[in-house]
Amino acid sequence: MQLPRRQFLHLAAGAAALPALPRIANANTYPERQVRIIVGVPPGGPIDVSARLTAQWLTERLGQPFFVENKPSAAGIVGTEMVVHAPPDGYTLLVAYVASAINATLFEKLNYNFIRDIAPVASINAIPLVLVSNPSFPAKTITELIAYAKANPGKVNLATPGIGSTPDVAGELLKMMTGVDIVLVRYRGTPPALTDLLAGRVPLMLDSVPTSIEHIRAGSLRAVSVTTKSRLEVLPDTPTVGESIPGYEASGWCGVCAPKNTPIEIVDKLNKEINAGLADPNMKRRFTDLGATTLGGSPDDFARFIADETEKWAKVIKFANIKPE
Repeated sequence: MQLPRRQFLHLAAGAAALPALPRIANANTYPERQVRIIVGVPPGGPIDVSARLTAQWLTERLGQPFFVENKPSAAGIVGTEMVVHAPPDGYTLLVAYVASAINATLFEKLNYNFIRDIAPVASINAIPLVLVSNPSFPAKTITELIAYAKANPGKVNLATPGIGSTPDVAGELLKMMTGVDIVLVRYRGTPPALTDLLAGRVPLMLDSVPTSIEHIRAGSLRAVSVTTKSRLEVLPDTPTVGESIPGYEASGWCGVCAPKNTPIEIVDKLNKEINAGLADPNMKRRFTDLGATTLGGSPDDFARFIADETEKWAKVIKFANIKPE
């Protein structure tokens, strides 16, 4: 299902250059009724909250209700299919996230090709991961962890919330770049993995910062490293993995997409308003409180980002021979 980056950019440019002419007049007054934003995850997590903050902003700016409709399913596939097959009129949008890029390689058969069938609108934010440990685990830094794992091959367990999840592929990327023999223990979701980590039944976990931050602040978990390029404002004393392993980076992310052939005028209007929201101090603070880093940029910027992410995780999935359950 994966397309080469060059071919992706060609298709994206072609889609942007050929809007449906009869819809241009409607784009000038868009939106004239409520808009639904499909989110392929359950309510309450960082992606859902990011979607709701964005929907609230667009509602206030554009004068029509933008409402979030959760369609949780394996890796957001059901929600993506809904948007792929929706009319390209701007009234059904998708909050895509990193699974959209991972799925292109992880699943051999999908009823859509994400790069071909979706029009990127605007990236919203990056949702960083943090490598956390039970305080009883002897290694306190990523360098100590690598040394410990090399001295104890196959004996260090790292919890992830499931096969093909962002933390899971981030763990495989760590193994690929260091050559360490760490065992990824795949749970069915974050809560059971976090429960076992807190109880000491598993020593390490890769988790989203919003989920772990209060446990870190309370001292019940130790933050070993964050997976972003730069240190985080919410964890300023926690080093990045890249400080010890140059080039390592892995984060969740989300952004707004529309069905292909959505008029470019509508895409640009949404992009402009979303970027305005990301620049708003109150909105930025709310995303920072969530543990997220705002992104933004043009639709083409988001298209290139998706292409890069698809290519990056394809290499990891193939290297680790990850297969869906």
